[in-house]
Amino acid sequence: MVWCLAATLAAAGCGVGGEKPSETSASGGDVTLTFLVFETPNLDAAFWDAAIARASAKVPGVTIKKLVSPNVDRTGYAKQLDASGNLPDILQSVNPAGFAQAGKLAPFTDEELRNFIAPKAGAIAGKVYQLPYNTQVIPVVYYNKDAFAKAGITGTPRTYPELLDVSAKLKDKGITPFVVGGGGADTWADMYPLTATVATDVYHKTPDWLTQRATGSVKFAGPDFTKAAQKVADLAQKGYIDPAGLSRSYADTEQAFRDGKGAMYPMGSWFATSADNTKPGFEIGAFPWPSDDGSPVTPTFTGGGTLVSSSAPNVGLAKKWALAFDEDKQNNDAFVKADGSIPAIKGYTPPSDMGPVYRATVDIYQKGMADGSIVNAFSQEAGDGSLPPGLADKAALGVQDLITGKKSAADFAAYLDDQWAKATR
Repeated sequence: MVWCLAATLAAAGCGVGGEKPSETSASGGDVTLTFLVFETPNLDAAFWDAAIARASAKVPGVTIKKLVSPNVDRTGYAKQLDASGNLPDILQSVNPAGFAQAGKLAPFTDEELRNFIAPKAGAIAGKVYQLPYNTQVIPVVYYNKDAFAKAGITGTPRTYPELLDVSAKLKDKGITPFVVGGGGADTWADMYPLTATVATDVYHKTPDWLTQRATGSVKFAGPDFTKAAQKVADLAQKGYIDPAGLSRSYADTEQAFRDGKGAMYPMGSWFATSADNTKPGFEIGAFPWPSDDGSPVTPTFTGGGTLVSSSAPNVGLAKKWALAFDEDKQNNDAFVKADGSIPAIKGYTPPSDMGPVYRATVDIYQKGMADGSIVNAFSQEAGDGSLPPGLADKAALGVQDLITGKKSAADFAAYLDDQWAKATR
């Protein structure tokens, strides 16, 4: 997950100057490398220990000391460690922005990236600092098939007006159309309706919109982005999104969908495995968020892999280990089974026993690849065409005000322009 990551991270590991990190060793280790990871309900300590051991078995001469981010902001924690002179040697799913420009990270060569489907994903000034090993569709609309049947809905919406019609039918039957959360530290979880509408109304028309925003040729307060924000505000105003749900944590929001407290759950593709594994009392389906005219739009993020510090005691060995970690078939199978990953590794095929929700999710991605409808997922971008550091968090806070009616779409767009200016001074 992000990647993004879609869960509340466990308050484990060691803080700056704290207790000694756990250690997973390769036999006969000649160099010790620290590795910053995160833990979630899907990716627990045992998961990481097993994955580390598999990579270490392929790279003799390495001892890995595992560090665990103690909070949801992995990138912020990495910055804290860096400020104290303790940037880990290898990092998992940390945003490279800022670190790369400051010379803190070692770029990967074209040869080292030869096995990746999108080897230039997330490039910064033409160089790739984070292995682009995983793709996520953000969001997919997961839906309760029983709720749809109860409301007399016989198919999934293909256009945005059809999505509104589906929502109206659900509401008429006393069913909340959308489950959306974002409470506590999980404010990021409220972003996905906006991520969807930015994809259909902004990025579909202007794929390099954020790059243009960086040059000042477009603004959030312009008509396209404001239209995307207005759609989210309208969903809330019509009662299709319940603002009370914003107090729920990510885990509680996911559970609310499983408990039937809403019919549609716009969430990243990492939910697919969870949906298959937990098996609520109804069948879950999946469809892409539709555009106004039904043109296919598939917002994705590719990246999220390991990064290597340019000050690691042995950069070459650290890069070799990072590649072994991200390319290992068993590791990728484990990520698929635990976290719904779609590995962007050439020749990789997921385990044949994956469940129906995961398969439906992968079908959405593969169709997007086939029809050329892939665009970036707003707030998840990486590389040159991405939000300034910290702005995604500000956007998530602003979305709460958009949904509760404290900000109009115009107010929200102006707020993002203001936050952009502050972040880029």
